[in-house]
Amino acid sequence: MSLAFLIPAALAALAALLLPLLIHLARRSEQRPTEFAALRWLRQKPKPRHRIRFDEWPLLLVRLLLVALMAALLARPVLHGGESEAPYVAVVPGVDAAQVRASVPVAANARWHWLAPEFPQIDTQPAASNASISSLLRDLDAHLPPGVALTVIAPERLQGADAQRVVLSRRVDWRVAPGAMPAPAALPATRAPDLVVRHGVGAESALPYLRAAVAAWQPPGNVPVALDTAPVAQAWPGKTKHLVWLAPGTVPANVRDWTRAGGTLLLAANARLEDAPPMAALWRDEAGDALIEGAAYGHGRVLRFTRALVPQAMPALLDADFAQHLRRALEPAGPPPTRVLAKAHAPADGGAAFPIAPRDVQPWLALAIALLFLVERWLATGPRRAVAP
Repeated sequence: MSLAFLIPAALAALAALLLPLLIHLARRSEQRPTEFAALRWLRQKPKPRHRIRFDEWPLLLVRLLLVALMAALLARPVLHGGESEAPYVAVVPGVDAAQVRASVPVAANARWHWLAPEFPQIDTQPAASNASISSLLRDLDAHLPPGVALTVIAPERLQGADAQRVVLSRRVDWRVAPGAMPAPAALPATRAPDLVVRHGVGAESALPYLRAAVAAWQPPGNVPVALDTAPVAQAWPGKTKHLVWLAPGTVPANVRDWTRAGGTLLLAANARLEDAPPMAALWRDEAGDALIEGAAYGHGRVLRFTRALVPQAMPALLDADFAQHLRRALEPAGPPPTRVLAKAHAPADGGAAFPIAPRDVQPWLALAIALLFLVERWLATGPRRAVAP
């Protein structure tokens, strides 16, 4: 374990140690000489040589130490080293901890922890969490010293895994035990979005294709998906989340403001949006040409058809999967599955090793300064002192 300073130039403040010394020398006595008339005619004798003498040694030492600690605080001291080199055993939730501790041979001084947020000790119950198992492994690998042996005991089925094996900076003793990680809470089935369409003159020909798509979204025996079509002059309901704007020319300001506030706007190919962001393709045809493109717009999203909604310009309108592509564009897909067999997800070694972050001792140093200041005040103002230097 070694002490280092992040701002060593701040140690120049140690020059302030001269202040308590000068104060004690200048005010070591408050006695003032008084002249007597009868003594004026006596022959003056040489004055004895005075030695430098400090009064109130305890108070002086406390003040010197207080100034030194304040200078060290400005230099931001940190401690390197001192981490435990004992083997580390991480147990993934879903494994019987008592059984694996009795059956898995590890060193007697091994540290047992759950592979869960904050890595609690094995004797405690980890809190339920949807944290990624891959992220927890990387975090643990980054916080352990390079020479520490790491053993991970995982259940047969893992949740929260990445699409590829984790690469760590050390070789991991990967052991698979009976059990399975708790499955995350199932996401509720998403309902197809209600659609509000506002169209201009001549755009009525696109409405049958949108009606067919909404009809394909209708769930059996559930609340039907609503489709509201009207000319552009008619206002849309206040709870609208998805608006299709089939009108040529510049998009009105109220439509832009509604989209920036969090709505999803789908524009016709001949609609023009001022300050439109660069868009990425969300749906391509068999030739690879974009049919719908989109991008974030404020707190909402803006989408755009790249062609007119007629079969001559967009033959995909007649395809059976048109409704599915339209729904995916309006509502992005959910997270991908993250369940995997543990035996096929053992971490690989050879990754980059990260230096262990030093421990900051400033909070402890600040506490010591506060306590030492109280001691200094007690010594300086105590009733036992006759004169305060």
